[in-house]
Amino acid sequence: MRVQVQLDNFTILAPLAGITNLPFRLLAKSAGCALVCSEMVSSNGLAYRSVKTEELLQSRSEEKPLSAQIFGSDPIIMAEAAAIVEASGADILDINLGCSVKKVLKTGSGSALMKAPRKVEKILLAVRDKIKIPLTIKIRTGWEKSGDQAFNIAAIADASGVDAITVHPRMATQGFGDKADWSLIAEIKNKVSIPVIGNGDIVTPAIGNPWIFSQVMSLINGTEMGAPVVAERFDVMTKYLKTSIECFGEKRACRMMRSHLGWFVKGLPHSSRFRESIKRIETENEALSLIGEYKEALLD
Repeated sequence: MRVQVQLDNFTILAPLAGITNLPFRLLAKSAGCALVCSEMVSSNGLAYRSVKTEELLQSRSEEKPLSAQIFGSDPIIMAEAAAIVEASGADILDINLGCSVKKVLKTGSGSALMKAPRKVEKILLAVRDKIKIPLTIKIRTGWEKSGDQAFNIAAIADASGVDAITVHPRMATQGFGDKADWSLIAEIKNKVSIPVIGNGDIVTPAIGNPWIFSQVMSLINGTEMGAPVVAERFDVMTKYLKTSIECFGEKRACRMMRSHLGWFVKGLPHSSRFRESIKRIETENEALSLIGEYKEALLD
């Protein structure tokens, strides 16, 4: 019997390499996100028990439900990796058919699979047979503007026991350039019987703004949630720093924070000066001191 996952609302955190790690996902969840997703995980890395790869699956109960995304091109290895993901406690297994990064395409994974519908079918059937948790896929328009490849893959997914499809309506060759064609999302939804999730171009209001999930739900419910006050921004920065140190250790976390903390001060006075000051932080105390000084300067 297959497992079902109930979401509290319509908001979902997209998987982002180097960003949607456990500390970031916990922030999103605490801000009202219904479903968080891991960074993209290599199926080969999981199958061969790479410690660094398995680290991407670390989780906490507070972020549930969790979707874990894998990529690869071998049906047997993908099924094995899917079983590892399920055993790790993830609630949903997502397969990436949308990544257009060259090193991923060279392995025949990501968007490259949209040119290989029969292989996609083999992968989906092998994975579906191996796990009981929900199975989802992420696709792009494909390699052609017509969207025919997306329609084809969506139909295969629908027939292969996939539970939902996320559509990023850009061609693989576009990367993140140009505008996403959101009309394609509706077209695919009209052709399949399973849920379709829209993705793409939600950028400006999202960077450094975990409150976007609550803001979206407020708008859906007919109200408008105001921007977070300055103190809230700094509370989030401190929480993110501390959770990152818990997960990755002080030295590694501080290196990450040299760029990540700057996300949360966009639009604030003298933010460029703060971003410059954190480029050299090496300890938790250094980071907390700079956060505190900037907060005091703004609140005085």
